[in-house]
Amino acid sequence: MGPDHLPVSRLGPDAMRLVLHGDVSNAARALLRVPQDGREDVCARLIAEAEMADRHVKRTGQAHPLWGNGSLMSAARRRPLADEPGFDDLAFCQCFETVVQALIRHHLSRKHN
Repeated sequence: MGPDHLPVSRLGPDAMRLVLHGDVSNAARALLRVPQDGREDVCARLIAEAEMADRHVKRTGQAHPLWGNGSLMSAARRRPLADEPGFDDLAFCQCFETVVQALIRHHLSRKHN
């Protein structure tokens, strides 16, 4: 497998932690509580917070006081979350897609920097 197939967490020491389904689901639940026109900005902020928290954990061995343990889930859970709907809920699907697309953009931008 080439480097394009490696999880984001293995791309370098400053890359964010491995992102799992629960991370995306919790971030999508946080986005459900945000007006639609603000979701992409909040999503980018969640990813940035998770990265900053992960760097803090690596440096201190302690969870970040505001953003948690460095996972996207932990950063998302610092915000109000909607109850988790099923994938028959269009708004939840759109939020889930927003998170996945933001993670792809984040991965690509780190790869090219």
